[in-house]
Amino acid sequence: MSTHKKCKHAKRDRLIALYGDNKPAVGNSLCERGKPKYLGGNGRKTTGITKRYFRKNLQRVRLMEDGKVVRRWVPVSMIRAGMIQKPIVREPFTLPEVEG
Repeated sequence: MSTHKKCKHAKRDRLIALYGDNKPAVGNSLCERGKPKYLGGNGRKTTGITKRYFRKNLQRVRLMEDGKVVRRWVPVSMIRAGMIQKPIVREPFTLPEVEG
């Protein structure tokens, strides 16, 4: 494996470790007809099965990564859990406060 591919794989592995795998999960969507038994019917019958994707709720946000501000696609569940460190926003044309 070339060095370039190794670097790409290492970078991808690091992002998956930080933000999880953002690929959608695959499932089935069922079309049914009939009345359920518990409502007095003869039971539901499946008339069609279609592939579908369960996609994560991804948002493109600015965040701090290794001391730099970068944009990433991040699941909302991680933002709500406080696992994402957003950059400090300051007024334009001002210098950052120096503590001394």
